[in-house]
Amino acid sequence: MNELLDPLLLSRWQFGLTTIYHFLFVPLTIGLATTTAIFQTAWVRTGKAHYLQLTRFFGKIFLINFAMGVVTGIVQEFQFGMNWSDYSRFVGDVFGAPLALEGLLAFFLEATFIGLWIFGWDKLPKKLHLATIWVTALGSILSAYFIIAANAFMQNPVGYDINEAKGRAELTDIGALLTNKVAVAAFPHTIFACFMVTAGLIIAAAAWHLYRNQHLETMRPALKFGLWMMVIAGALTVLSGDQLGLAMVETQPMKMAAAEALYRTSTGADASFSIFTLGTPDGVHELFSIRVPYLLSFLSTHTFDGTVEGINDLQAQYVQLYGPGDYTPTIWVTYWAFRWMIGLGMLHVLIALVGLWLTRKGRSPRWRWLWRVAIWAFPLSLGAMIVGWIFTEMGRQPWIVFSLLKTSDAVSPGITGLDVLISLIAFTAIYGTLAVVEFKLIKKAIQKGPDDAPEPDPESGDVRHEATVY
Repeated sequence: MNELLDPLLLSRWQFGLTTIYHFLFVPLTIGLATTTAIFQTAWVRTGKAHYLQLTRFFGKIFLINFAMGVVTGIVQEFQFGMNWSDYSRFVGDVFGAPLALEGLLAFFLEATFIGLWIFGWDKLPKKLHLATIWVTALGSILSAYFIIAANAFMQNPVGYDINEAKGRAELTDIGALLTNKVAVAAFPHTIFACFMVTAGLIIAAAAWHLYRNQHLETMRPALKFGLWMMVIAGALTVLSGDQLGLAMVETQPMKMAAAEALYRTSTGADASFSIFTLGTPDGVHELFSIRVPYLLSFLSTHTFDGTVEGINDLQAQYVQLYGPGDYTPTIWVTYWAFRWMIGLGMLHVLIALVGLWLTRKGRSPRWRWLWRVAIWAFPLSLGAMIVGWIFTEMGRQPWIVFSLLKTSDAVSPGITGLDVLISLIAFTAIYGTLAVVEFKLIKKAIQKGPDDAPEPDPESGDVRHEATVY
């Protein structure tokens, strides 16, 4: 019973579950803001009514998602003080800086200009109104960068000094913090993955209507846009992921070793990449595996004869550096999360490639089950992002700030397991309800489809559109 009411374990579960839930909205907020801006730009430049229809259609979904993301994101801030006060006291001076920039700069831009965009229809000049959605998209991307910079400090702490008298880390170089090599590598990888998730939603929405042979003039170009967006964003996610892998090997070699369940240091052909592995329940011994020689060496060092450090050697090094303890993350979690991340993302790209082939030169697939595949494939990229986040955070354990502060030393000292359990149950119930509401709102908006094409204004020749209340 005492283990079940362990405040550290429950606090980790609570933060993980609430963060994953909040993260459901983040990729769509980033991707849909930019997508809406692209469709509106196409409408302003061409005057074609179907681009305006797509702007409003995906803009409505964007606003539903944005509102829910704001509500769930606020909870994250409170948890730092309630459940992780020792963490906040130790690194709050550093960790709080990018979070403050995110709130005061990025979110301010996003929230202000999204209001101008919502209420600016038929009130602002067309190009000025277009600028508001682009600034909103920029704000969402800036917000992502500041959050990633904060998280990158936890992966690779830079730009600080330890104040021994106060027993905490203090910010000394904001430039170093914001240009952390992990943040610089993780940012494009995350943004391109967000576009993959958004492309999946666009494909699913378009396929749903095309499957029913409705809104053809609007949904055919939307489908083609989503398919190309998935393929291009997928390729860029792979390329940026390669750079993130190099940064990870340099700053957190244990995470790469855990991702491969590599226990002994290997070089060249021995540094093989495991496609599939079966092992003992504790993950220590390998029973069967399918491996590609040299591939892990190439991914880790960009050479075929590079050396990749193993878990056992790194554990021995860390004991000497940081004292006695187990510095190994949970191997089976990191190993499978890494593979699910890659597998789910690549499967979604493969589906998009098949879709491009089947819809080439205006063709339409005859097999109705293919449309269902396109619809039900939407969670693939989102699932890839979620397990990628799990890999990133679990691979850092037992550290909450790598090499500086262990997770076990960061939990609030006065909190009890019962306190956390009650709030965990409450959050789960509330978030579960919000998830149902979110899903039904977005489903209803998608099934309703785009509004009818607006009539041309007899005086100006421009299409007439009423100010939309979202």
